[in-house]
Amino acid sequence: MCKILPRIQQIAQHEGITIGAMERSIGASKGVLSRAIANGTDIQAKWIEAIVENYPQYSEEWLLTGRGEMLKTNNVADIPIISNIPSIGTPYYDVDFIGGFSEVFNDQTTIPATNIVIKGFEKADLWCNVTGHSMEPKINHGDIIALRRCTLDDIQYGEIYAVVLDTIRTIKILRRASNPHCLRFVPINTQGYDEQEFDIERIIHVYEVIGSISKFF
Repeated sequence: MCKILPRIQQIAQHEGITIGAMERSIGASKGVLSRAIANGTDIQAKWIEAIVENYPQYSEEWLLTGRGEMLKTNNVADIPIISNIPSIGTPYYDVDFIGGFSEVFNDQTTIPATNIVIKGFEKADLWCNVTGHSMEPKINHGDIIALRRCTLDDIQYGEIYAVVLDTIRTIKILRRASNPHCLRFVPINTQGYDEQEFDIERIIHVYEVIGSISKFF
């Protein structure tokens, strides 16, 4: 049986409703949940997502993993969790952005390793790894960073961006250069790290760095 199904039944029992009523509340056809419970089969991820959206008082971590308390409480900090359901959370790609200027092979990973669910990072499009020390103490070696896709026209100079160039993936503060065809890539940690300039034509992708957290998995 899908391990989530007994917890869906618990939600219905706690709400004092039938499974049929829950199906109606999430916009599912009659029998979508009840047949899965009766037969011990999986349900589509969209229905799990609909339960999360329609019953927000219940902990996503508890529903997905069985860990923690069933009900959310205001005095408990939001804890990041892993989701293996593609429609829940933000994709995490096991790809490194270098906190330095070392040349790396640009791994074109297109399939996320998992998803991350954490309150406060809903605007992120993806998560990636950080390797290196040039952005410390703000972003540390071993952290994971929340990124939002943007374009060169979106850049706010003086802010931190993750940039994919032809031979480098790096995180730096971006500033204007004296050469209009280049950008300055400026580290926070200037002990052993100098700023550099790169031609704009070498840039493949730009991501706004929304924030970072210590890797928890």
